[in-house]
Amino acid sequence: MARFDDWGFRPYVSVAERQHKAAREMEKRKQQGHSISPVVIEGHGAIANTFWGRAWCQNLEHYSDFANRLPRGRTYVRNGSVVDLQIAPGVIHAYVSGSSLYKVELKVVPVQKAHWKSICHDCSGAVDSLVELLQGRLSKAVMERICRQQQGLFPSPAEIQLSCSCPDWAGMCKHVAAVLYGIGARFDRQPELLFRLRGVDETDLIASAGSGIPLAVHAPHASKILSRDDLSIFGLDLAEIATPEKPARAKKKDTPRKKRSR
Repeated sequence: MARFDDWGFRPYVSVAERQHKAAREMEKRKQQGHSISPVVIEGHGAIANTFWGRAWCQNLEHYSDFANRLPRGRTYVRNGSVVDLQIAPGVIHAYVSGSSLYKVELKVVPVQKAHWKSICHDCSGAVDSLVELLQGRLSKAVMERICRQQQGLFPSPAEIQLSCSCPDWAGMCKHVAAVLYGIGARFDRQPELLFRLRGVDETDLIASAGSGIPLAVHAPHASKILSRDDLSIFGLDLAEIATPEKPARAKKKDTPRKKRSR
């Protein structure tokens, strides 16, 4: 049963105590066979650092419906309060540590087929590889098309249904706001989850290459040339995929010429 002080408010609980209680609850869920995936923000810099993570957060902040409420969640996600975040097609399930452990559920409308087809058509010929796509190493024209409000890959507020088990009746409580930022941080590490969430296949952007009129026709920039480190993140090694050298041809032995008879 929840306790309240003389003024009718819940007593203050320190961040350390909240996190300790949440860790115990998460450990119980883990022992019951549930996978646990907390959001960890490294350092004191930005919540998201890659193209996909930043683009997700910036898209939300550009909408006035969200912009005034999102800051409430920044502190929560930074101090590790999002103790579990699971992203699946069309839905996000999360647990956030507050005065209690709260369950957050966000439902995201999948991208309509015609909408996705339009994005693929506009980007055709401008996305060279899946590695380049997931690392966000795209031309400015492709980035702008993917991030276009209402018409890009990122959802609008009307396409996100918010739900939290906390007693705050606000449309977006700080726990939901923390989860929304946590999603951006998760896209830093697993950008493919954005495509899973929106119900589309990222390889469609590669398959459409060569069809339609591309947004940008250009030679590959030096930054797009894959290095050994680029390939190593996929478990590949240049030595393993290098084309084997052709064996050198043996030199023909000189044969003595026959003397011509006079």
